[in-house]
Amino acid sequence: MHYGRAHHPKAPPGYVHDDMTKTEIKEREASLVPLTDSVRRLVDAVVRTQVEDSVLDDVRSRIEALTDELLADALPGPHGVRFGPDGGFRNYGNPVVGKGNAFAPPLEVQRDGADVWADFSLGPAYEGPPGLVHGGVSALILDQLLGEAASAGGRPGMTGTLTIVYKHGTPLGPLRGEARIESSEGVKSVVRGRLLTRPADGSEPVLCVEAEGIFILPRWAREAMAAADRDHVGDA
Repeated sequence: MHYGRAHHPKAPPGYVHDDMTKTEIKEREASLVPLTDSVRRLVDAVVRTQVEDSVLDDVRSRIEALTDELLADALPGPHGVRFGPDGGFRNYGNPVVGKGNAFAPPLEVQRDGADVWADFSLGPAYEGPPGLVHGGVSALILDQLLGEAASAGGRPGMTGTLTIVYKHGTPLGPLRGEARIESSEGVKSVVRGRLLTRPADGSEPVLCVEAEGIFILPRWAREAMAAADRDHVGDA
């Protein structure tokens, strides 16, 4: 893959324009996503395995050899956010939605106007208290969902503050996350979200976690938007 310069000179490092087309991206993900799923399964297996120590040592040596194969041609640092001539953003390293990150559940975020939601499951790799999701993982997921909601509502921004209220222990297993913009003023938006259980038996979901975040449009994005507006006026 060949990577070019950042889309906007004042954008933070890591926002990179490259030359991958939609077809090339689809072909890449056809191999990347199954690999990530396999590593995700491996992480779950390492958490739960009870095999003999000798088996652990043998598996470790084979994993290290495979890791060296992948690192034979790797980026020198984080993946960042990449986008190509066909548009679309690829943040494969994101720990919530990244298609190349085995730590990510991952979430497939859905949008309906200003509302966003995701149905997903969390297994033993995300456990905090016995049988429950780690509170930091809940905050991580809600931060992502609130940010997605800010973007869906036309008010994209970076997290300024994030307030988490734990209402009920969040059980491992099927869950649902929801978020939407509550209000906005200037470059700031207030977004609310929540995590709920997703019972398989059709019973009422339990509200587990609530969140409120203030999202702020970063200065570099404001300057880019202002520059685009000036160019548009000039063209007109």
